[in-house]
Amino acid sequence: MTQTLEPILQQIEWSSLLDIAIVALLIYWLFSLIRGTRAVSLVIGVSVLFAVYALAQLLGLSLLSWILQNGAVVGIFALVVVFQPELRRALERIGRVGSFGWLLSPADRRSVEYVAREVSHAASSLSVEGHGALIVLERETGLGEIAETGVTINGEVSADLLRTIFMPKTALHDGAVVIRGEQVLAAGALLPLAETIVQSERFGTRHRAALGITEQTDAVVVVVSEENRQISLVERGRIVRALSESQLERALRSLLDTQGDRRGRLRTNALFNRAERPPRAAAAEDDGATAPARAQR
Repeated sequence: MTQTLEPILQQIEWSSLLDIAIVALLIYWLFSLIRGTRAVSLVIGVSVLFAVYALAQLLGLSLLSWILQNGAVVGIFALVVVFQPELRRALERIGRVGSFGWLLSPADRRSVEYVAREVSHAASSLSVEGHGALIVLERETGLGEIAETGVTINGEVSADLLRTIFMPKTALHDGAVVIRGEQVLAAGALLPLAETIVQSERFGTRHRAALGITEQTDAVVVVVSEENRQISLVERGRIVRALSESQLERALRSLLDTQGDRRGRLRTNALFNRAERPPRAAAAEDDGATAPARAQR
């Protein structure tokens, strides 16, 4: 057996193994990028068409091969349009590679602790009062375009300011608050809805918007449900719910501080990993924005 494998192993070059490993990681990354989105069905459809074309070539079906070849030219442009959200997300992730967020100064770390404390305190207060909230915290990907859809605030982050913005019947309580550093950029901002397909439970508009912005950027979003008063944290299209004020503050510190200790990050990742396995009989989550729609039914 060894004598049989030895000539084969001698012909394998390290560059070939490296090449295969890189391609395998690239394929895995692409599949993880579209996992849980509508793009999965489209990828399956494209794969079926490639299989049909290969079969047509094998059987010598010239007419079918000609149709598929000419249709592929139009299909390439169609795929760019259809996969636009996934392509944008991929370019966003590539653009974040090699960023310099790890060069945070101690002053920046104190800023992170301050923001985490104020946001978590505001979320806890709003939860106790039964008021909904949607707070978006910018990280490396700029959210200037999102902030422009709302009303400019440019005020210092504080729990009192956030509570005031999300008071019921105020002009800005229905939209999202965008935070950059220690500054509230805007309130009443509009967020894209999620592309993720959630099989186990329904999400209200606030949670879908939080999932949507985190699918397209590296932002961290805090959501407070006004129906069940749960505090949720959303990051990279993942959501963890029913957090306490202290849990939320610790998670925000580890997510916002790129110099944070490795143990804190591992705990936060474990928190999200557990949340990605919800019970099968999960109850539907309704925000204030979805309550009228349910009442109509």
